[in-house]
Amino acid sequence: MVAELPPYYFRTRENGAFVFRVEQETRMRRIEMDQIAVVNIRNGEVKPHGDRTLTPEDLAAIEVWMEDRRKVVSARMLDDIHRTVDHLAQVAHWVQTKASDDEIDQITDALLLSMHDLRQVLVRKRSEKLSKDRGD
Repeated sequence: MVAELPPYYFRTRENGAFVFRVEQETRMRRIEMDQIAVVNIRNGEVKPHGDRTLTPEDLAAIEVWMEDRRKVVSARMLDDIHRTVDHLAQVAHWVQTKASDDEIDQITDALLLSMHDLRQVLVRKRSEKLSKDRGD
């Protein structure tokens, strides 16, 4: 007995996915995957593949997947940022305790510019939020 597979498979890519309809009930008992669309989660675009016409069920499944995928990507981004904070702390400890003068010279400019850029963006965003909260 074969486990029931989902009706759609989403082959993820950087900004979306290729969408396949999964068919298990073939004559040879093989799994068939028929590409039906390409989706872009950044702009919400859904392009049928070839001359396909997407059914309401297809569109509903794609919409649910896109919503779920955006949540996953957002959670991963926040997790990456928390890791970055940890990495910065580790870099500070490394610079203070283990780095040679030559190693410090190799990374100083890039780190300072990156941190300066980040600081400017954070300060601007915080200022905009405070202004909006006050009703300015």
